[in-house]
Amino acid sequence: MKTAPSVLYDEPGPRTRRLIRRGSIVAWAVLSALLVVVVVRLADAGQFDAEKWHPLIDPGDENFAAVWDVMGTGLQRTLVAAALAIAFSLIVGTAIGVLRLSLGRLTRIPLVGAMEVVRGVPVVISIYFASRVLPELGLTFADAPGGRFLWYLVVGLTAYNSVIIAEILRAGVESLPRGQREAAAAIGLTRGQTLRLILLPQAFRTMLPALISQLVVILKDTSLAALILGQYQELLRASNLVAQQLRNPIPMFLVTGAIYIIINWLLSKLAEYVERRGSRTARSRASAPVSAAPTPLTRDSSPTPERIA
Repeated sequence: MKTAPSVLYDEPGPRTRRLIRRGSIVAWAVLSALLVVVVVRLADAGQFDAEKWHPLIDPGDENFAAVWDVMGTGLQRTLVAAALAIAFSLIVGTAIGVLRLSLGRLTRIPLVGAMEVVRGVPVVISIYFASRVLPELGLTFADAPGGRFLWYLVVGLTAYNSVIIAEILRAGVESLPRGQREAAAAIGLTRGQTLRLILLPQAFRTMLPALISQLVVILKDTSLAALILGQYQELLRASNLVAQQLRNPIPMFLVTGAIYIIINWLLSKLAEYVERRGSRTARSRASAPVSAAPTPLTRDSSPTPERIA
């Protein structure tokens, strides 16, 4: 079956396809050779020895309990920071998105400018800014639960990701048919009621995959605390400390990476479940039969002997 020609580039000919195939083979060969060299070097350094893995997989090892106690504490702090940052990012991001959609073309220019500045700054700078500038403004979070470094991390992540979530929601609202706004205005709903009751629920459902992807990014970005906020011992920081003590960085970081992969996989499965449930609910509502209202009797439609007969 012939495929439709691309409008962006010409279809490669036989010679070009052969060159692409050969280049791919050479690239895979080079990458495989580099991987073999890395594995051999690590094996020579003893990173794959069984004694390096015993503190992680052997309950009889003397360091097993201490290692997993430190890792468990780090995982708990990672999940706490991620949960707080996700909650605040959703709340603040939704508020910013609604505010941007509610303002007029001229009045939203300062808000859009501030959003572009925050979105254009790397998230690591946002976290660093929170940890350095907030104390100068008197926000030290000294008595806050979890410690001040937790809240510096949460504020930095929230400042960056709330803007991204606001843009995701704005894109979701603007992708909806314009007729829904007109229908809402026709039945007397205000602009705020239209956003809250009609547009935002659909935008959340439409943009759910993008939202879940951003939540996964928030979870992974908590590891930046290991580089900036050394005093906050989250999962990556805890793994680094254990690896320095036991001198087994490869096993430790492989296990840490596996933990992140499992958590992100669970979040993705949760997103798929919520999306399927939402689609099923929407389909059931759309296919629900609408009962016809009884026709009221009038003087002309009242039963008469002739009609009864």
